[in-house]
Amino acid sequence: MTTAYSPIDVILADDHEIFRDGFAVMLNKIPEINLVGEASNGEELIRLMRTLKPEVIVTDIKMPKMDGIEATKQIRKEFPTVGIIALSMFDEEDLIVDMLEAGAKGYLLKNAHKNEIIAAVKSVYKDEPYYCRDTTDKLAQMIAKSSFNPYKKIEKPEFSKKEIDIIRLICQECSNKEISSQVSLSKRTVEGYREKILEKINAKNSIGIVVYAIKNKIFEYRK
Repeated sequence: MTTAYSPIDVILADDHEIFRDGFAVMLNKIPEINLVGEASNGEELIRLMRTLKPEVIVTDIKMPKMDGIEATKQIRKEFPTVGIIALSMFDEEDLIVDMLEAGAKGYLLKNAHKNEIIAAVKSVYKDEPYYCRDTTDKLAQMIAKSSFNPYKKIEKPEFSKKEIDIIRLICQECSNKEISSQVSLSKRTVEGYREKILEKINAKNSIGIVVYAIKNKIFEYRK
């Protein structure tokens, strides 16, 4: 098990050398991450995977020779425990869903902040899903309606009526202050409820709550 003194071994895959170099520089500055290899396409990624056996892969979706989706399918067959994070652009919702259905455990936008990269790597390493903080409502709905379901392994939690009310307000993008006024609780109490909800479903941010709520029919967007 990785400890505070044992960084998580990561392979980075992207066909754009300039982007890859910049992203690698950032990863190398993160003590919790040990960048053990870089690939420029899916075929190279699979070869490195077999040799280096990292714990997490961060890979672009669109790559030559073999794209991230096909590479993910093959890697998951050979190495079912590896955590895979998809790197995407803002307009690649369909591809993100395809990656998750292929076996990726999370996704990040290519301009993700260092702290979010750390959170994503740690999450997928622990076999927990990670949804980018900048996920759109459209993408959240697409993920919720897809075959991607990271909640099969966890026992379905029980929620109180107050928790259900707060989950639904979170799905409506209400802030803690707005929620507090609607459920007649202090802002700090609402924050406590939010943390408890996140813990119950192993989510890292509000997007995880939204996806869980839609997938489990707690909330539905009105057309």
